[in-house]
Amino acid sequence: MSSAISITDLTVIREGTTILHEFDLEVQAGKILGLLGPSGSGKTTIMRSVVGLQRLTGGSIKILGRPAGDKSLRTRISYSTQDASIYRDLTCIENIDYFAALQGHASSSTDEILELVDLGKNGKQLAATLSGGERARLALATALVGAPEILVLDEPTVGLDPLLRRDLWSLFHRFTNEGKTLLVSSHMMEEADHCDELVLLRDGAILSKGSPSELRNEAGLENMDAVFISLVEKR
Repeated sequence: MSSAISITDLTVIREGTTILHEFDLEVQAGKILGLLGPSGSGKTTIMRSVVGLQRLTGGSIKILGRPAGDKSLRTRISYSTQDASIYRDLTCIENIDYFAALQGHASSSTDEILELVDLGKNGKQLAATLSGGERARLALATALVGAPEILVLDEPTVGLDPLLRRDLWSLFHRFTNEGKTLLVSSHMMEEADHCDELVLLRDGAILSKGSPSELRNEAGLENMDAVFISLVEKR
């Protein structure tokens, strides 16, 4: 299976602090890869590097065979940040239409996109009046504009209730069934079983990687929090 994302010897140093050091990672096309780890483990830096927003100290990143940040990737990869990147003075519909206009195409699928994230009834509502969870879903909706091949989602389910988290993960799996690739970060270990592959991070380094079942077998434990703790203590 081909790699949608290929990271080789990635090094990021900010203000004299090494955030990532010679980091290697392959994300297979049509799969969900989860970056799991506590705050400060490097998850967001990896994602910013993948979408071309982070200055690299060393190494290289290829996205769909092109260098990260290449102009040709602008409509093929999308990024939803942990802090909802939306315009609070616009309605939900206007936010979708604006992001569509930035990509140079009509947003004929606005209603469909809002329905996907359970905001179909909020189309004419100002983003400023949405709840925190609704704003997070609107940010995800803007990332779906233009049907990108790769979705980079930073903590997409944080602050959402269990039912909505379930529905979003079902949506994410629908995307991979359609051939999309997802790079998803979370600090909640219970999200692990929704991913095809996992990378457990701590202090910018990989503790372990593999499928959820492979990591459980490695640690000899079932609970993913316990798996993480066990792998930390073995290092």
